[in-house]
Amino acid sequence: MLTVCHLYPDLLNLYGDQGNIIAFTRRARWRNIPVRVLGVRLGEPVDFREVDFLFLGGGSDREQSLIAADLQRRAAALGAAIEAGLVVLAICGGYQLLGRFYRTLDGTEIPGLGILDFYTQAGRKRLIGNIAIEVELEGKKIRACGFENHSGQTYLGAVKPLGRVLRGYGNNGRDGWEGARYKNVFCSYLHGPLLPKNPALCDHLLRLSLRRRGLDGYLAPLDDSFEKRANDVMLHRLGVKG
Repeated sequence: MLTVCHLYPDLLNLYGDQGNIIAFTRRARWRNIPVRVLGVRLGEPVDFREVDFLFLGGGSDREQSLIAADLQRRAAALGAAIEAGLVVLAICGGYQLLGRFYRTLDGTEIPGLGILDFYTQAGRKRLIGNIAIEVELEGKKIRACGFENHSGQTYLGAVKPLGRVLRGYGNNGRDGWEGARYKNVFCSYLHGPLLPKNPALCDHLLRLSLRRRGLDGYLAPLDDSFEKRANDVMLHRLGVKG
């Protein structure tokens, strides 16, 4: 059985981010892979060593401030689990919290968890709209769609980007990169939510989670024709050729 952990589901769940959990669990169960979901709230215990897939969603500045101290207490255990292969998807605010710090407009630096080498700088312009990126998964390039809405601008250090921006802003609207990737950690600004729109990425995370559990990563194919048509429509609207 795979164990999925949704950290702070009541606070970090902007723009349909809960859909990432739904897509992951449904695509597992459609293949007869048993899954249990743990919703872990402020102060509640969790052993990351027992988790196969962890999800951190997006939240406003208020929600992020509410969970900051609680998440700091979990930082060492979370960092150790990531080094041991924990599969993580972090979206928007959850993404920012994994970095070194968030610098406000007045120059104040708010410490992050420091698990990944990047930082976020508050910007005066909001980066908002539909976005398309190119992501490489196990040697194959795919095109992923989503919706971004963030004023924070993220700059990567010694971590790789999740993908290359085809249309939209991405991390900061300047360098052409979107998200961050380290070991089995995948960070992105793409809401929408991300995984239902992009089943290839969802299945990649599912395969990694199975391998973390010591299981074969083979996944029986599903009929993704509906998702592909929806993805193609958005790519066409954004002027991205297939």
